[in-house]
Amino acid sequence: MPDEKLARAIRSRVRRDILHILVSKPKHPVHLIADKLQITESSASKHLKLLHDLGILEFHDEGKERFYSLKIPEIKELLKMYDQVMKKI
Repeated sequence: MPDEKLARAIRSRVRRDILHILVSKPKHPVHLIADKLQITESSASKHLKLLHDLGILEFHDEGKERFYSLKIPEIKELLKMYDQVMKKI
């Protein structure tokens, strides 16, 4: 079910951090996301693939680099609400 997949996607701190990065700058290559989060590119790619497969992200290739961006801009509001709720519990 899509709602369960979305819940799984944002339950992960790393995936939320990825989404926050893409909210702040709409187009990011995998290696910069990995660097910012201090994780391997392989790990970043796995998280990005999950978010892409869910339909939250889109990507395009430029040469040897893959750039990710948000496909659903409303994710910004979802993250904002999530963060606000988490501060209260």
